[in-house]
Formats: sequence, C-alpha cells, structure tokens
Amino acid sequence: MPSTLPVIPDIDDQLASRILEQLEAIEERLRDSVATSDDMVRWTARHLMDAGGKRVRPMLVLLAASFGDIGREEVLDSAVLVELTHLASLYHDDVMDSAATRRGAESAHALWGNNVAILTGDFLFARASGLSARIGPEAVRLHSETFERLCLGQLHETVGPRAEDDPFAHYISVLADKTASLLALAGRLGCLLSGAPAGTDEIMARYGEKVGVAFQLADDVLDLTSDSATSGKTPGIDLREGVPTMPTLLVRRRAAETGDPSARRIVERLGADLSSDDELSELVELLRQDPALEETRRLAERTADEAVEVLLELPAGPARDALVEFTRSLVDRSR
Repeated sequence: MPSTLPVIPDIDDQLASRILEQLEAIEERLRDSVATSDDMVRWTARHLMDAGGKRVRPMLVLLAASFGDIGREEVLDSAVLVELTHLASLYHDDVMDSAATRRGAESAHALWGNNVAILTGDFLFARASGLSARIGPEAVRLHSETFERLCLGQLHETVGPRAEDDPFAHYISVLADKTASLLALAGRLGCLLSGAPAGTDEIMARYGEKVGVAFQLADDVLDLTSDSATSGKTPGIDLREGVPTMPTLLVRRRAAETGDPSARRIVERLGADLSSDDELSELVELLRQDPALEETRRLAERTADEAVEVLLELPAGPARDALVEFTRSLVDRSR
C-alpha cells in the first residue's frame, strides 16, 4: 500500500490514530471504486493509484470532518470522490503536458498512448460522478461546479492570457481553478457530510481556495529544486512544454523592466528548443540560482499564512491545530 499520510508533526495522537484508520478504509474503497470486468481498464485505471501519492485531498476531507463525525459513510465516500476526480485530472494533465513520468512511474499516455490515457481519465470521472450521485444532490452540485472549474483552469492555461490581461493574475486564477477548487471541495464536503457546525463548510471552502494556491506555488519551486526520484516528475518538465510558472513569470518581468542580463539569458533559453535533456538541465540550474525561485517560495509561504488566518475562524481544538500543521506541511515541501 502506498504511503498516504502527509507529514504532519505534533498532531493530536487520538485524532492521528482515527485519521490513519480512515485513510486505510479510503484506500480500500479507492481500489474498489475502479474495479471493472474490462481487462484493459482494470490496469489503466489503477496505474496512477498504485503508483502512490500523498492523498492530500482525502486527508483534507477527514480533517474537515473532524469538526463533526469523521466516521460517517458519506465522509469516506466524499474522500474517495475527490481523490478519483484528482486522479482523473492527472491522466488528462499528463497528456496535455506530454509528461513522461508521474509519481516515479511512466505516465499512462507514455505506456498506452494519448487516447487510452484520456479515456481512462474519462472513466475515472464517470466513476466519481456516480459516487457523487450516491452521496446526494448537494454533492452532485458541488462536484459538477468543481469539475467545470477544473476544465476552465486547464483551458485558460492552454490558451494563455489575453494581451490586456495581467499575466500574474491570470496565472493565479489558473491555480485557483486547477488546484484550489478541488481542495475547497474537499474541505466543504468534509464539513457538510460529517454534521460539523453550521458555517464551517464555508470557512473550509475559503481556506481551500487559499491553501490550494499556496500548494501549487510550492510545487513550482519543487519542479525546479527536486529530482525525479523525490517528486516523481522530471525537473523542469513545465519549462519544456512552455507552461508558465511563477518563477518564469517573475524572471520575464525582471528582464522586461530592468534588462537584467541574467534574467534576459533565462528568457532567451525559455524560448529555445528544450527537447534535449542537457539543455533543459542547464536552464533548470539557471533558475535554481535565480532570485525568482526564493521569491516564489516566499509568496507560497505568505499565501499559506493567509490560509491559516482563515482557519482561525474555526473552533479551537485538535482539528484546527491539525489543519494548521497540514498547511505548513504542504508548503514546507519546497525546502
């Protein structure tokens, strides 16, 4: 079984034990949720699931549910729902980004081709939709709204900002749709389905929007600083595909505003052919030494601080404390 619990120091022992117990149940339900008699899909649908992952979204469902009854069946179903939706989006993202690896394993499209990968993602979305219908109408509504935002985020990332758009605002909106929306859904469902006090779901939704952006900004740092054995992805893969990240946006702005030679050198390389691993590695090394990397890390930390400020509106206790530690663990990955 893959490791499923993010590193969360100083969490209340009783709560940690309960969450670990529920995560094991969720892992079993995840496997059951993709069970099928179809020989092909049986393997493709489990490919990324079996590769592991931090299970950040199910974890957030459970932490939110800790303000109510964490053991309810609907809570477990909602945790499976958000993880299935996340996994489905990864199959599609890897096709869009031409990613060769995911979670330390070959990506689905590298193994079976783009069509199989896309259809496998569609299969997982279908299973997630069936699960939301089982939970109830409110889950269906919230899930469909989140699914729409996932699609719009990918579309806006692919098309890019218009000439009149602020590229930084555009990028943050993409992060909000592609990443934060699903974390907001996880927090909201955890509260709604556990019987948590009224209003906690709205607080968790606002928290999810903040922590999701912080999480993805930290990922921008990790994309440059980690190796493939640590992250499960080739460092700088977004650079090769021309996908904007916060460090590259900051470098481009500095080159345009100040004419800084090091920034201009990076911008020139960003527009060059990066199909060569050596060329990509050289560009990654330049960005590792550039101040934009530390600036992105600080922005991730400030956004995480804003997420913690939202959490302070929740009732004090072990659940809130665990959420604060959870927030820090998501951003501290970039160090």
